[in-house]
Amino acid sequence: MVAGDGSGALAWTTVEEKKVFSCPVFDVSERISRGPDGRTGRFSVIEAHDWATVVPLVRRDDGDYFLMVRQYRHGSDEVSLEFPGGVVEDGEAPYAAAVRELGEETGWASGNIIHAGTVFPNPAIQGNLYHVFLALDPEPYGARNLDEHEIVDALLVPADEVRSMMGTGECRHGLMITALFLAERAASAL
Repeated sequence: MVAGDGSGALAWTTVEEKKVFSCPVFDVSERISRGPDGRTGRFSVIEAHDWATVVPLVRRDDGDYFLMVRQYRHGSDEVSLEFPGGVVEDGEAPYAAAVRELGEETGWASGNIIHAGTVFPNPAIQGNLYHVFLALDPEPYGARNLDEHEIVDALLVPADEVRSMMGTGECRHGLMITALFLAERAASAL
């Protein structure tokens, strides 16, 4: 495999774009683009807000734990075990969204939150970004503040159990696997 030279020789140019569907969570646009070789194509693009997830690592004398949330997901029609996270609101910094989501979904806070990485969730059809943060040693501070349709359990899960479950059962959310990888890499660099 040969890496590109970064010159943009593979980039396509948007010729025309129109919104074809809109809902509260995302918009879908149809884009006509011209390739570097002159051919044109019609592509569907999902436009959504950026997302932020925080991986709360709780270190105790009896071992390490992750503070996680369990909730039903309508797309998969299953309950999912995840790290706290959600949408980065208009005008909100990803870091602020991670702090907010940690508090809203768990009632915990951390004075040591580190940016672990930012990736595209699915660059083939989406342009939004997924921001991952590592929260070290969070502590409970107060009541949760769930969104209108959130029914969420917050729980501590042994870190080794989370690592072994990723990709199976309730831990099949691909973005959570990404979050764990990025958070563990950030933690190992400390």
